[in-house]
Amino acid sequence: MTEIAEVVRTLPGARNVRLEKGELVAEAERDRLLPLMLTLRDDPRFAFEQVMDICGVDWPERAERFDVVYNLLSVSLNQRIRIIVTTDESTPVPSVHTVWPVATWWEREAWDLFGIVFSGQPDLRRILTDYGFEGHPMRKDFPLTGYVEVRYDEDRKAVVYEPVRMTQDWRHFDFLSPWEAITTLPGDEKVHAARLTETPPQSEQKT
Repeated sequence: MTEIAEVVRTLPGARNVRLEKGELVAEAERDRLLPLMLTLRDDPRFAFEQVMDICGVDWPERAERFDVVYNLLSVSLNQRIRIIVTTDESTPVPSVHTVWPVATWWEREAWDLFGIVFSGQPDLRRILTDYGFEGHPMRKDFPLTGYVEVRYDEDRKAVVYEPVRMTQDWRHFDFLSPWEAITTLPGDEKVHAARLTETPPQSEQKT
């Protein structure tokens, strides 16, 4: 793995190549991503024939808040590498669907959930949320309740979109276990009644 890391360091567009918990990780310059990916796929020293996953990571405090993470696998050489590219909310990342056609699915997911834009991607549509969904639910500044809710209206016989309305009963939750809230169990009242009628020990009686 160390030998591969040394070779990857020499590739144009690769930087900060390192080993993290035994896995090879490299950052890539956004403008040189495609040539780097083609080299990693076609160079027999790497032979990363498959992209196993493309996902996003959100760091809202950074200027380039998103990491786009590519997990590549070489079946023939039994080795892996993780490529990381950073971007912001408006700067597109070059699509790698021409290198690995399956990347279309992952790029659509990253766009849908994070709002990461991929230039050159001809099918950048939502894939997990509804077509009328507003926003990107995996952003760390996205409200947990969302902006709109979907329900079936029996009177209209159609699916309708409405602003989220939180019923007051559901705004506050009591997480106390019902068993912790019970101070007495059925039948205990007899025990308490018997204790009230007991004569205290001689040592406790007032003189």
